[in-house]
Amino acid sequence: ADGLCAIDLLSCAGLINHFGRSHSVEKLEISPVLLQKGNTRIALYGIGSIPDERLYRMFINNQVTMLRPREDEDGWFNLFVIHQNRSKHGATNYIPEQFLDDFLDLVVWGHEHECKIAPVRNEQQLFYVTQPGSSVITSFVTRRSGQKAHWVIESESPEQPNVMLKVMAFCQEKVEEMLEEAERQRLGNPLTLRNLSSDYECVDYSGGFEVFNTMRFCQKFVDRVANPKDILHFIRHREAKDNLKEEGMDFEALLSRPTSEVLQLRVEDLVKEYFQTAEK
Repeated sequence: ADGLCAIDLLSCAGLINHFGRSHSVEKLEISPVLLQKGNTRIALYGIGSIPDERLYRMFINNQVTMLRPREDEDGWFNLFVIHQNRSKHGATNYIPEQFLDDFLDLVVWGHEHECKIAPVRNEQQLFYVTQPGSSVITSFVTRRSGQKAHWVIESESPEQPNVMLKVMAFCQEKVEEMLEEAERQRLGNPLTLRNLSSDYECVDYSGGFEVFNTMRFCQKFVDRVANPKDILHFIRHREAKDNLKEEGMDFEALLSRPTSEVLQLRVEDLVKEYFQTAEK
């Protein structure tokens, strides 16, 4: 139903980052995933697998649009991931390289099994194409049974290598301490599942360090807590403006109303009033 596949389930579980899924058969708008680390900025484009004849027709009819970043359009390295026939299997049963936009810098071509991992320059579109091929031998055909290879792309600060791993290890250590404390508190009732919703870990990344996948991190505690997805929260404080006067909400005054009014209060009303005050 709705084109649901195993990749979507893995994505919901936090095991992979799934991007490039198409929700329309009439037109295709490809919005990039923008990644920035230090001075390096990458615009990552992708198209999930589509029947070649249909995608070929969409390109011919100008129904494929690749969106560009509004900020410093030419300051991004444009990386495109595609999973279609690259070799011509028929009149429209493949995607010619010249169909792709010429602002791209590198195209990673999937689906084809032959390993051509060394980037090759397309002299017409002026981008490079790499075809990693299948990770294992799937056929005894000579061009498919040769040496296999794969790319591992790492991006880390040379001043602070593996900083993300260090942050993850620190967070895991703190969660373990919380679990030990929860274990001591529940010794009187061994059947109670540990619930950390009232005592979760907040990580302030206002300083600008790189965050990691919280869903993947919390998967480590699935069998140990009742609410693993609530264990870790990343927060970032906005920079305070000098000319902006903070205006808080007096909850004590709010709840000191006559009893008849308090009984009619709803959580929705409190939330609405809170955000109206915050917007000021």
